[in-house]
Amino acid sequence: MIPFVDLAGQYQSIRSEINTAVFSVLESSQFILGREVQAFEEEFARWIGSRYAIAVNSGTSALHLALLAAGVGPGDEVITVPFTFVATAAAILYTGAKPVFVDIDRNTFTMAVDQIESAITDRTRAIVPVHLYGHPADMDPILAIARNNNLAVIEDAAQAHGAQYRSKRVGSLGDLGCFSFYPGKNLGAYGEGGAITTDDEVFARQVRMMRDWGAERKYCHELKGFNYRMEGIQGAVLRVKLRHIDAWTHLRRMHAAQYSTMLRHPAIAVPQTMPWALHVWHVYGIRVKQRACIQAGLSTIGIQTGVHYPTPVHLLPAYADLGYPEGAFPESESAAAEELSLPMYPELSPEQVDKVCLAVEECCDALQS
Repeated sequence: MIPFVDLAGQYQSIRSEINTAVFSVLESSQFILGREVQAFEEEFARWIGSRYAIAVNSGTSALHLALLAAGVGPGDEVITVPFTFVATAAAILYTGAKPVFVDIDRNTFTMAVDQIESAITDRTRAIVPVHLYGHPADMDPILAIARNNNLAVIEDAAQAHGAQYRSKRVGSLGDLGCFSFYPGKNLGAYGEGGAITTDDEVFARQVRMMRDWGAERKYCHELKGFNYRMEGIQGAVLRVKLRHIDAWTHLRRMHAAQYSTMLRHPAIAVPQTMPWALHVWHVYGIRVKQRACIQAGLSTIGIQTGVHYPTPVHLLPAYADLGYPEGAFPESESAAAEELSLPMYPELSPEQVDKVCLAVEECCDALQS
């Protein structure tokens, strides 16, 4: 079998480092925040290229706090995309604001920048581009539009650890960047985790307080806050993994290049990378018309695949009250109907990638015969 991800295999490759790090937290009893989390924050900020990183308990919490720090609240509007994991829209709603969607670019699965300005109203407070699958959104025009309209830019970089836009790492481009360390991410914890990055000292202080009940010192609550603190064990695990992520990203890029070279069937559209982008391949998503049949065929021979995401947010029952009908965002809806995620993780072997490619093409041939 070729799994979709192989977290057990990754653990075995760094087992001694991980065990040492975890046991050090158990010995110190610093289970919430503590020195391991603080050290991770400093190391992650340096790696991203931002002044500050504030660790929290999930990527969703990171988005929520970043929006609040940027002043987003009830009655406001935030522009984002419907082709993303639901947390992007949910975090906007948590603030009392309304998500306003624009469609995606067909080639990159990221925000279509030519649609942003028409979505701006006098209630718009922020733009949240999503660096989907590990490919950066086109940030220069997004930042220019934001500056011209006095809007905050909050990067949803949950899937894009280490991705670069014009040689700068995502998370260092907007006012705030938001990361998820869900276990399956390129940089994943052994549980939930997230972080906010920023160069703004005021934003950093606000976020740091809000993650810990709005207090800088115990029982002195200056802001209305939340219990969004990172656990010490997760900080220790992430410090270990941060030392390996550049090598792991190199392997992901090698696998992606092999996929793109071998997948030449006319029924398959392979993902594109823009010249200004360094893709980190959290997901390698092809586009195929008869996805369900191909996915079923691969499953029968032991190849696991995924779909990211089968329904765009505006068509989910929980978000019907936003009022967007089917057909409102044709590129997002097309991507949702066609995208198929192939196995992608550093521990894949070239032989496994080769097997997946041959199997996908055979499934396509069978559907056309």
